[in-house]
Amino acid sequence: MHRDDRFTQWGCREGCSDNLSLAGDGFDTVIKAKAAVEKSCPRVVSCADILAIATRDVIGLAGGPSFKVELGRRDGLISMASRVAGNLPEPNFNLTQLNAIFAKNNLNQIDMIALSGAHTLGFAHCTRFANRLYSFSPSSAVDPDLNSTYAQQLMQSCPQNVDPQIAINMDPVTPRTFDNSYFKNLVNKIGLFTSDEVLFTNKASQATVVDFANNPGNFNGAFVAAMRKLGRVGVKTGTAGQIRVDCTAFNS
Repeated sequence: MHRDDRFTQWGCREGCSDNLSLAGDGFDTVIKAKAAVEKSCPRVVSCADILAIATRDVIGLAGGPSFKVELGRRDGLISMASRVAGNLPEPNFNLTQLNAIFAKNNLNQIDMIALSGAHTLGFAHCTRFANRLYSFSPSSAVDPDLNSTYAQQLMQSCPQNVDPQIAINMDPVTPRTFDNSYFKNLVNKIGLFTSDEVLFTNKASQATVVDFANNPGNFNGAFVAAMRKLGRVGVKTGTAGQIRVDCTAFNS
């Protein structure tokens, strides 16, 4: 997400299909953390830094690697849902498209694959992958790169014309643990999105997926390195932006 739009997703719950069932308590935690920090040192720690630290802590609490977070970010002065499009990968992207959108932020293919491993946590709305189940191509309604048993499970959870708020775990094996199961899943053809499974089916990225599936330490190391690089993208420092007093609004 573009750094100016860090909080846009919470500001368009009603208008953005991807946010229809976004858990409110997630951002509430950031708001509470900000309130506590403001009591001790007002207008010093940005919402952007708090969110970066919270991300690191969630990963650690879920069993993933711990890492130092570079601090000193300031909050942006623009939050528009329209600016998110084109800055995030789509679930139907191929390898070329994935590499291109990450390259815009100076992230290479290994960074992209490692960061994709974050799909070991979280959930996705049925509408984001329904085409793989019901209308993949004229010759095959179901994506042939999708494990048939997994496809049947997805159909049971996400029947056609399902409520758009319904979502399922992206990692069906260890959905609440940050581990390398995501890559093991890809090898077994149970990647949820086309943009997930293509990392294994494309020969140009397959070796990295297999390495991460077999060597969790290699994945953790690459993920931490990529997170550090991602944390430097579009950062505002000095007099740019502001230190928000309230993470839900610009300072008055």
